[in-house]
Amino acid sequence: MTTIEAKLAAAHLGDLLQRAASGEDIVISSAGVPSARLVPIADPTTKGQRRLGGLAGLGTVPDDFDDPLPDEILVLFEGR
Repeated sequence: MTTIEAKLAAAHLGDLLQRAASGEDIVISSAGVPSARLVPIADPTTKGQRRLGGLAGLGTVPDDFDDPLPDEILVLFEGR
């Protein structure tokens, strides 16, 4: 991980962005105190895409899922 002062980071932002995109973590500091981190992002072309059915079979929904809550629990939600 590389640490760089904010003023120097501003002057070399393009280079720092390329380095971060290639996998390097860069800490930007102000007066020696870390204040931000420049890190690579996941593949931007797959952002938000999910495989359907990825959790299939890992859980069940009980038959009484939609039934009204018991009074002792309902009181806790409603604050009565």
